[in-house]
Amino acid sequence: MAMISHEDHVRKRESLIKTLRASNRTESLALEKSTSNLFRQRTAEPRHRLDLRHFNHVIHIDEKERCAEVEGMTTYEDLVRETLPFQLMPAVVPQLKSITIGGATAGIGIESSSFKYGFVHETILEIDVLLPDGTVAVATKDNEHRDLFFGFANSYGTLGYALTVKVQLVPVRKFVTLRHERYSNLDTYFQALGRVCKDRQVDFVDGTLFDEQEFYLTTGTFVDQAEWLSDYTDRHIYYRSIPRKPVDYLTTHDYLWRWDTDWFWCSKHFLAQHPLVRWLWGKKHLNSTTYWKLRKRFNHSRIAQFVARIITGRQEAVIQDVEIPIEHAPAFARFFNQEIGIKPVWVCPVAAYDPAVSYPLYPMNPKTLYVNFGFWDAVKSDHEEGYFNRKIESKVRELGGKKSLYSNSFYSREEFWQLYDEQTYRQLKTRYDPTGKLKDLYEKCVLAK
Repeated sequence: MAMISHEDHVRKRESLIKTLRASNRTESLALEKSTSNLFRQRTAEPRHRLDLRHFNHVIHIDEKERCAEVEGMTTYEDLVRETLPFQLMPAVVPQLKSITIGGATAGIGIESSSFKYGFVHETILEIDVLLPDGTVAVATKDNEHRDLFFGFANSYGTLGYALTVKVQLVPVRKFVTLRHERYSNLDTYFQALGRVCKDRQVDFVDGTLFDEQEFYLTTGTFVDQAEWLSDYTDRHIYYRSIPRKPVDYLTTHDYLWRWDTDWFWCSKHFLAQHPLVRWLWGKKHLNSTTYWKLRKRFNHSRIAQFVARIITGRQEAVIQDVEIPIEHAPAFARFFNQEIGIKPVWVCPVAAYDPAVSYPLYPMNPKTLYVNFGFWDAVKSDHEEGYFNRKIESKVRELGGKKSLYSNSFYSREEFWQLYDEQTYRQLKTRYDPTGKLKDLYEKCVLAK
């Protein structure tokens, strides 16, 4: 996607605002978009769909100030394509190419640089938010809309939509060297992860739990030269290399998208890890966008779902990312192994970028290192809907953690608002969406199914 001039962006914005203000539609607003990384089941209902799909360009890259001005529907793939020639990248680049800047800002975005820079929303400098009445609020951390700036994270499009976002950039080198270190004891593993994050001698930290006694801590460091280069965009699969290669080298571009080719390991559900299937599909179609399209078709096909139930039996989808304080990470991992049993599990440390500020709709202890556990699969179930997800929600709460809201949630209304600051949310809703044109956060993230 080519860059766009500021003048062209302004013309698009003015046209959109004019259209929205002239509309007499009474239905609630919803976003029309060409990409999504949400996994909530939704019931169909009449809504006025606002088309922002063409707000998907990079407007400006400021090499000196190390920031980029980007339209909200721009994917990270497109943004990274524009920043790497300047030897810059967004401070936090979420794992999948199809994730948009606006989506990661309104939701919760994380990756292996998050032990240094926090979540995506902690690296945002300014947000131009389209409000339901057609006005645009320019929100920064110190202007009259600072409440919206800090309250936008985890609002999931219930306060407004990001038209443009100013993103912090950080310098990069050409290559990343990876080191995969194996552990067999959970306590030792998370102690090592904590030390690596505290020492800050590397540029990236994440890990993979393959089995009850096989865990890998992966660190990445920028380098100017590589002894060799691996390629996980075609025949070879990145996560399978972790136990096999103690040391590895990737271009910075390929490192940022190392998980995208196989949707971490979820490409197995589409048989895309079979060599023949990979060859037939070709390199072009081995990516998260392809898998998402296939999943969407599956969800709209009763026949496909019926056949799947015959083959697999009754299952419950368990697709979640949760943050657990590091002192409780071993306990959560043991619980998860015993009660859920999905493998592998991705782990990613995250700490506050600026401990002096807080984001009320996703409150975290600024003095604590958290561990994100990502697990995306299904488990056989003879229980009521949500049985295993509720178990996870309960354990996360017990351990003082947080759960991202991009997938199905089963909280009661009371539980939900104890976790996600109802008082602040109501104040924001009253100021920025007083007529309720956008859904309430609980209605959207829990009752949507």
